[in-house]
Amino acid sequence: MAEDSYLISWLQESGAVRKGHFRLSSGLHSPAYVQCALLLEDPNRARHIGADLAERLSEFRPDSVLSPALGGVVIGYEVAAALGVPFRFVERVDGRMHLRRGFALRQDERIVVVEDVVTTGKSTLEVATVAGDLGAEVCTIGSILDRTGGESPFGVPYISLLDLDLPTFEPSECPLCAAGEELDNPGSRPIP
Repeated sequence: MAEDSYLISWLQESGAVRKGHFRLSSGLHSPAYVQCALLLEDPNRARHIGADLAERLSEFRPDSVLSPALGGVVIGYEVAAALGVPFRFVERVDGRMHLRRGFALRQDERIVVVEDVVTTGKSTLEVATVAGDLGAEVCTIGSILDRTGGESPFGVPYISLLDLDLPTFEPSECPLCAAGEELDNPGSRPIP
């Protein structure tokens, strides 16, 4: 049995993988969307997944975990708890990511950025930029699901629990748009 088979089973059991016509946070379109909030709504699953990801990230010796709100908050917190380090999150204000709520990063603090799903890495790179601009060092990036198709956009090691090969399309090349299927926008990024 594959090491990640528990995750595949939980994705199915939770109803996290949805079928339809979706605009992802990246702007790409897809016939499938993974709503990790459904996967993580069970605290026991979230804790198990967080501990599994933390084990794989521990070799990078992070001082803290930083995640984007909203999708990365639950998994980021669970990874931080398993690593025994502080957890912080950034949030989008007026279209840009900001560290708020009194959170601060130390100069040269070793950060691991934790996400739920990475497709293009756009949001993750925004989080990494916030950390870097504040003088912290992003030592690695981790996620539950990797939808990059093996094309990591990061200049640091990227660790995921499961590679998920689901098709994506530029809006201008989307066969679902061409067929006139209604578009669902379930992500957290505002439509430009």
